[in-house]
Amino acid sequence: MINTVYRLCAPRRFEIAFSDLDVTQGVIVRPTHLSICNADQRYYQGTRDIKVLKEKLPMALIHEGIGQVVYDSTDSFQPGDRVVMVPNIPCEEDEVIAENYLRSSKFCGSSSDGFMQEYYQLTPDRLVKLPESVDLDVAAFTELVSVSVHAITRFKSVAHNRREIVGVWGDGNLAYITSLLLKKMLPHSEIHVFGINREKLSDFSFADGTHLTTDIPEGLALDHAFECVGGNGSPIAIEQIIGVIRPEGTISILGVSEYPVPINTRMILEKGLRLFGTSRSGRIDFQRTVELYREYPEIPIHLSRLVGNIVEINKYADIKEAFEVDIKKAFGKTIMHWNI
Repeated sequence: MINTVYRLCAPRRFEIAFSDLDVTQGVIVRPTHLSICNADQRYYQGTRDIKVLKEKLPMALIHEGIGQVVYDSTDSFQPGDRVVMVPNIPCEEDEVIAENYLRSSKFCGSSSDGFMQEYYQLTPDRLVKLPESVDLDVAAFTELVSVSVHAITRFKSVAHNRREIVGVWGDGNLAYITSLLLKKMLPHSEIHVFGINREKLSDFSFADGTHLTTDIPEGLALDHAFECVGGNGSPIAIEQIIGVIRPEGTISILGVSEYPVPINTRMILEKGLRLFGTSRSGRIDFQRTVELYREYPEIPIHLSRLVGNIVEINKYADIKEAFEVDIKKAFGKTIMHWNI
């Protein structure tokens, strides 16, 4: 079966390639809704290190997406089933290390071709069936939601049980998703969000409190915190968290930074803090995310606020348009309706 692949070959330039799919192996999925991530943009705009770009390009982008099953040689799914695609591809199993942290694992749109293809071939364990009621534009960025689910699940296993007040630093997509899920997964905790944009913070209607980082209430102390800032804002956010967190609290680091971030180790030692990093997610996190969609129908409703630009991809030129539109967005996710 001949498949069309749309690869980034240089910053802001795509090319068409072809691959051969063996329909007797695994599951053939037709991608339908794809979501552009900041990581995709770093490749598209060429802001990654030039050595990295030379090593990885040409490559099909996108690791957030859903599709419809076309054919399943394993009889695990029915043709027409709506599924979310798990971009993490483990090459081995480890009884201690999760699949998303194994150095041998591949990842779509990073170490292997992503979902910008006419068809995509996966093993059945890399697919999770979606509820019929879920908004497909929201489902497109389930991968990002699953990262927050993964972080909170790990937090629950390592943090002490005094969880009266939990802080989230950031006012972007990841902070929005993480604070929303914390309200559901830690129902007895107060969730306070700290950001730099008052207008964005007004969207966090489900939070118990929102605060500008320049105006943190005097005396406010947190039991634990999640850092969802990343980039150049990471050092400031982490320093603020260390300043207001109570002794023996846990800090979850989710923000991605291209350069090393200085951390106040003296205060970490004095307060006996725990810090742990979270990157990507695995199949179990996708399954739990879909369960949360079913258990709390209000979660997809809140997440729909993140659906920003919707771009119909009917021809090759539409792909570049979608990425250019995404660059200009202020908040939310750009969703591509993949009709090409």
